[in-house]
Amino acid sequence: MSRAPPLNLSALLTLLLIPSTISVTVSTSKPKVEVHENTNAVLSCEFRTEKETNPRIEWKKKGKDTSYVYFDGEFTGSFKGRASMDGATVTLRGVTQKDSGVYYCEVTAKHDKTHFGEVTVTLSVLVPPHAPSCHVPETVMRGSAVELHCKDKLSFPPATYSWYKDNKPLSTAHLPDINYSLDPKTGTLKFKSVSKSDAGQYRCEASNGIGAPKSCAGQHMKITEFELNLTLVIAVGVGAALFLLSCSLAICLCCRRGCCRCCRKDKKKGKQKRNMTKHRPPTDPRHYRHTKSFMI
Repeated sequence: MSRAPPLNLSALLTLLLIPSTISVTVSTSKPKVEVHENTNAVLSCEFRTEKETNPRIEWKKKGKDTSYVYFDGEFTGSFKGRASMDGATVTLRGVTQKDSGVYYCEVTAKHDKTHFGEVTVTLSVLVPPHAPSCHVPETVMRGSAVELHCKDKLSFPPATYSWYKDNKPLSTAHLPDINYSLDPKTGTLKFKSVSKSDAGQYRCEASNGIGAPKSCAGQHMKITEFELNLTLVIAVGVGAALFLLSCSLAICLCCRRGCCRCCRKDKKKGKQKRNMTKHRPPTDPRHYRHTKSFMI
């Protein structure tokens, strides 16, 4: 006959001290959710309570300001009519990029030792590429620096970009024999100094691994030489002549009216010179004799 194992006193004390019930706990089976645009997203939330049989359940979304998703037994705002609740788990239907963000599931059990518990779920809505907006200058002067821009603001994760010239891909590598640089993250194509060979049709392609790549329509860039425009040269010459003529007339008018300080000084000097000439005594002694005889 086998003996019963000896009773462990410390184990017995531990069992006696552990309560038979637990406080409210909240958890999720999937803290990060990734779904494609226009599909359904399940935000998991599970809870257990100690005594509370009807806990209060709330869902909130964090943004610039934290807003309610589910409050007082109903969905709010844009979630009305397209969301459903199963226990504490929420299903969002037809999600878009605007639904991406951090969500909080909060459970309040007033009769439990711990009254409150929460868990966070991060939702990422994957959006395939859209046709990017492209900027290609129509005409560029040879030897000048040029930038071509490409951007897709709607795709998620953010798109990377490729440029094509005459439907041939341009290299993203920094090689010594090419006169341009291409940043696949920003979509900017930079030319240090364009030449005649850079003329052609350019288009940009956006891709992010979610859907098929999308391109903008091809746009032609023309390279021109510097040419003097005869009409422009004549116009500049006539303008310069008119300007000089106007300045000359203004100076003459100013001098005539005595507005100009230098002209006033010249006038004063001339007047003094005339006065000195007018009152200068004659140097011929015969003049004095003639004058004296006349006086007698």
